[in-house]
Amino acid sequence: MELVKPAFGLIFWMFVSFGIIFYLLKKFAWKPILTMLKEREEGIQFSLDSAKKAREEMAALQSNNEKILNEAKAERDALIKEAREIKESIINEAKTKATEEAGRLMAAARENINNEKMAAITELKNQVAILSMEIAEKILKEELTSQEKQKTLIKALLEDVNLN
Repeated sequence: MELVKPAFGLIFWMFVSFGIIFYLLKKFAWKPILTMLKEREEGIQFSLDSAKKAREEMAALQSNNEKILNEAKAERDALIKEAREIKESIINEAKTKATEEAGRLMAAARENINNEKMAAITELKNQVAILSMEIAEKILKEELTSQEKQKTLIKALLEDVNLN
């Protein structure tokens, strides 16, 4: 039973050796260990704070990126809308100019046709006048003494005019 019940001397020396080791640890090792633990705790806390700060910065950057992206989309949409409006105005302006030009060309063509028509009518009148004068000249050149000659001459001239 000596193993189950330790002797008084053994217990005494165990307490003495424990006290000496405890004193030595307290004197030389306890402060550096506590200092090291405190530094490690501060390092861990600093790392946690840095990670939290980094997360907050990442969230802010992500929010800022979304804001910039939304602004870029809005600007792109505005540019596309402006480009469409410019395109439509250019097309409308071109249509208007083309319509005006077509109207101007049609008016010029009508004017030209009227001028040509008037020139043709004038030419026709001139030719009728010339023919009338030629007929009159031919009638006057003939001797107009007899009635029978005048009638035959007039009939011949009328037939000649109808043929032309």
